[in-house]
Amino acid sequence: MPGTRSPSRSAESAADAVAADFATVLGQTMGWPRMAGRTAAVLLLSPHPMTVRRLQDETGASAGSVSEMTRLLITNGVVRRFKPPGARHFVHEWRPDAWVGCLEHQLRQVEQLRDLAHRAEREGTALADLQQARLREMSVYYDFMVARLGALLEEYRPHA
Repeated sequence: MPGTRSPSRSAESAADAVAADFATVLGQTMGWPRMAGRTAAVLLLSPHPMTVRRLQDETGASAGSVSEMTRLLITNGVVRRFKPPGARHFVHEWRPDAWVGCLEHQLRQVEQLRDLAHRAEREGTALADLQQARLREMSVYYDFMVARLGALLEEYRPHA
């Protein structure tokens, strides 16, 4: 199991199963490379922050791949990168508030799409009625999504 000294065989098997499942499901669901899912699982299960070298060892990936995967996970709000006091290398860890970070990331994406919808609606006033109606519906949809995701974030935040 990542980050532990002497895991039992069953803990190793469980960690391997989780990592394999993450690799497959996160890859398919999020459109990410399998290695992103595997890296996410390793960091999620690790009780300690991990260097790039340690992540390479745990995932079997190259330094470049680990760098790319951790950057993806940081962007998506579930991992953080920092340099511990007195350390020479940066480390990565699963954020204690990872699910808040994930929801914040989703909200930022939907806000950008809402803003696009409103711009398109304003710029599309000379378009045919059908096209204007579709742009209006896009604006309504993304207004709805921003409101709901914002409310979900506020509701969930105290539980994190």
